[in-house]
Amino acid sequence: MNNKKLILESGEVFYGKGFGASENIAGEVVFNTGMTGYQELVSDPSYCGQIVCMTYPLIGNYGINRDDYESIEPAIKGLIVKELCDLPSNFRSQMSLDELFKKKNLSGIHSIDTRRLTRVLRDKGVVKGKIVDADIDEQSVINEIKATSFPTDQIASVSTKTPYANPGRGFKVVLMDFGAKLGIIRELSQRNCDITVVAHDTTAEEILLMNPDGVMLSNGPGDPEDVPHAHETVRKLIGKVPIFGICMGHQVLGLACGAKTFKLKFGHRGGNHPVVDLKTNKVTITSQNHNYAIDSESLKYTDLEETHIALNDKTNEGIRHKKYPCFSVQYHPEACPGPEDANYLFDEFIEMMEKEKNG
Repeated sequence: MNNKKLILESGEVFYGKGFGASENIAGEVVFNTGMTGYQELVSDPSYCGQIVCMTYPLIGNYGINRDDYESIEPAIKGLIVKELCDLPSNFRSQMSLDELFKKKNLSGIHSIDTRRLTRVLRDKGVVKGKIVDADIDEQSVINEIKATSFPTDQIASVSTKTPYANPGRGFKVVLMDFGAKLGIIRELSQRNCDITVVAHDTTAEEILLMNPDGVMLSNGPGDPEDVPHAHETVRKLIGKVPIFGICMGHQVLGLACGAKTFKLKFGHRGGNHPVVDLKTNKVTITSQNHNYAIDSESLKYTDLEETHIALNDKTNEGIRHKKYPCFSVQYHPEACPGPEDANYLFDEFIEMMEKEKNG
């Protein structure tokens, strides 16, 4: 493994060892507090364009298996870990994390001080960074990073290009793919839904022609304001079909109804985020991965009501329409990785469709 270093646009430099592909890569540097779930994280389309720092020190110890992918092709830019396990031990393990990165042409760096890096990110917020060879001039890289803009087409790059089906004998659900994790399809399939996955730019008219019982708005990467066509689609669907949104889908629903979103300082990423249901006052430990949040104050001027908030920073975590059957949450009830405490929300979606169908 060759010598590498991580350089941040703010000037900090972290020296370590490279793993996976040897390419120098740049992206938005973020941190994730999960202790496990690195395979699902690496294959989660919501990490498109990002270099993720794992705060848990030992990564790769249970290897990689065929069952835990959240997409076929990873969209993540790179991974940062303290200690990389070369010899994983698990009965399902088929290869190491390093082997996966080589096969998928992904780059990573290990043996750096991830605690220090996380403190930098918490203090300064999300910053751009680059993993490069150790002998490259640092100031030239910093200048290059500063001159680079964040991409705005992440959803288009990870969304399906053509519709596809996941058949079932239950309710017909159209899943708008903003970067959907396979976990969403698994949860709907377990409830026997007949699923059609469509591209992010599918129109409301095209969706309604499919005569769905419900519409699912998936997770996805980037800024929700970068997809105004999706806001318009959802706006036209409200009141005509039950809607359930997750993460990016949650933000798109909010924007479609007139709410506003803002960028968090360093985002929520991990499997240990407490969220309270304002109706029941029950706290759920949730899996989260987002850079943006709905402005709770902006909900006052919409037909939406706040249903959940994050206990760590009091940001919005859930909304429901006051007149029509549609709701959404900022966190991931399909988990993968993370706790499955919130997957009952898929049952609520089924009940909502059943109620609408029966009048």
